[in-house]
Amino acid sequence: MSTPFPFTAVVGQDDLRLALLLNAVSPAVGGVLVRGEKGTAKSTAVRALSALMPHVDVVSGCRFSCDPGSPDPACPDGPHEPGAFESRPARMVELPVGASEDRLVGALDIERALAEGVKAFEPGLLADAHRGILYVDEVNLLHDHLVDLLLDAAAMGASYVEREGVSVRHAAKFLLVGTMNPEEGELRPQLLDRFGLTVEVAASREPEQRVEVVRRRLAYDDDPAGFAARWADEEAAVRARIVAARELLPSVRLGDGALRQIAATCAAFEVDGMRADIVMARTATALAAWAGRTDVLAEDVRQAALLALPHRRRRNPFDAPGLDEDKLDQTLEEFSGEDTEDDNDPDPDGPGGGGGGQPPRGDGDPQGGDTGARPEAGEGGEPQASGAGAGEQAPARASEPFRAKVLSVPGIGEGAAGRRSRARTEHGRTTGARRPRGTLTKLHLAATVQAAAPHQRARGRSGPGLVVRRDDLRQATREGREGNLVLFVVDASGSMAARQRMSAVKGAVLSLLLDAYQRRDKVGLVTFRGAAAEVALPPTSSVDAAAARLESLPTGGRTPLAAGLLKAHEVLRVERLRDPARRALVVVVTDGRATGGPEPVALAGRAARLFAAEGTASVVVDCELGPVRLGLAGQLAGELGGTAVTLDELRADSIAGLVKDVQRRAA
Repeated sequence: MSTPFPFTAVVGQDDLRLALLLNAVSPAVGGVLVRGEKGTAKSTAVRALSALMPHVDVVSGCRFSCDPGSPDPACPDGPHEPGAFESRPARMVELPVGASEDRLVGALDIERALAEGVKAFEPGLLADAHRGILYVDEVNLLHDHLVDLLLDAAAMGASYVEREGVSVRHAAKFLLVGTMNPEEGELRPQLLDRFGLTVEVAASREPEQRVEVVRRRLAYDDDPAGFAARWADEEAAVRARIVAARELLPSVRLGDGALRQIAATCAAFEVDGMRADIVMARTATALAAWAGRTDVLAEDVRQAALLALPHRRRRNPFDAPGLDEDKLDQTLEEFSGEDTEDDNDPDPDGPGGGGGGQPPRGDGDPQGGDTGARPEAGEGGEPQASGAGAGEQAPARASEPFRAKVLSVPGIGEGAAGRRSRARTEHGRTTGARRPRGTLTKLHLAATVQAAAPHQRARGRSGPGLVVRRDDLRQATREGREGNLVLFVVDASGSMAARQRMSAVKGAVLSLLLDAYQRRDKVGLVTFRGAAAEVALPPTSSVDAAAARLESLPTGGRTPLAAGLLKAHEVLRVERLRDPARRALVVVVTDGRATGGPEPVALAGRAARLFAAEGTASVVVDCELGPVRLGLAGQLAGELGGTAVTLDELRADSIAGLVKDVQRRAA
């Protein structure tokens, strides 16, 4: 086994280390979500935590890590005889993004279950993680069906496997730790709320601290065992402090004054539900225990709020995470109570003082972690499109987004799981059966029995039960929903530059981006104005990055519609090579005018017919306003082989009523 990087050797990242240590002290806090740019020691710190976790006692021979003091009465390996147990390190189990459902929850031997009536169950990762750590790297890229299973297990503390009348249940209580890069897409709100704490990390901008990071990493790579040995004393000290804090935790007093501050803070920041209050209370208690105190101070409540609330106050994926610290301090001051401060408290500068304490620093660790917020995507302004010239206008602000109509790709695909278009998937309603290709994952019971029934006499069946062979097994074919690539092609020319008009256009695109987030799509953004088009955002899962680029989009100049369509066509060509199973939906936002280059109208028509020839689903959002309309957007939609909708018709609650397919073709 490779030697992990020592936890105490991680430079800076104080909030990250503190959040992980608080969960080691009190697993009831509920785990940690680590958000940040690549290369910021997210995975390194999480993997290093497992070496600090205290050992656990488990029933000898139990595959589900039952506690010998209170074994699970429903354990598949039970009932357990009292007395036999062993002590082992707490496990850290990694859940790969591409894992199958069977690998996560476990698998039943369907053939033995049907033929012999035996519940032959092979435990999955949830069983391995029981009473340990379940770590998901790039958790925001996890498939929806795996997210659903994680939500169920995290909520109930147990995993259920149901397959055609055969049921297995086992305990699955684990510390959930996830890491993610927000540039690659946001996390579903339901799973986001399941993480007790969240931490934003960024690389330090201090040269001395960066030098120390490189120095330690090179030393570790040259001699992992020797490097770990040099930090063994610091690791042992932190491990002992975790054990001491765990023993002190039941004695920590959470007074009414601290509870009032917690409740007032959650109300002031308008977080949904009561989970935030509970998590804050547990975090503040763990902070006090970590600092060696038995009373929760106002500083503990403040630190708990900074860790537990930022990810719970976001109303949509375009809101920046974080808290207004001035508002937080004002709320805590307003609801301060006598029992949040104690004249007999230890000196804040002493061994047990301080609001929650900070994680230990190794020798040579420069003071102060980098706590600056990571810049939002698109910060610093949008690149200038060629040919913008002096006619460029300042970006208009987007109008309020609305709930958009469902735009779907016709036919049935086989792309990544999502919520937009029909697709053949592993999850959904059963539509038929086929012979399995590889491992059987979803048994079609009726089709299997039908295939086996004619051969019972030849197989010598003489009693009850069905003689089933592997050739009889049938895989259920299911129809669900897939996520698509929604490529926005936005006209930013002078004809769209009226501020009220562009504000409405941006509001419409923002609404479609929000819809794409909810339906688990990838998005891309192509803009055209002046004399050329540009890819403002290559296809990505981060809709908030697309929203940031849209917000800073300038307008002005001529309308090179053909250039915009050709650029979009090239983007789709490249994306098909990367992800051939993901179908595309092209959304062209324009008034249909074409004024850039020679023969602009004819050239735009030829470019549009490229999409029609390839069968690419498309919709044109007609932005033409006023009493007199030329209908150019409708003509463009005809050339594309798609459908045109007005800005008003794009609203889900519009009088236009019916949801439109984006492409209607004769059979």
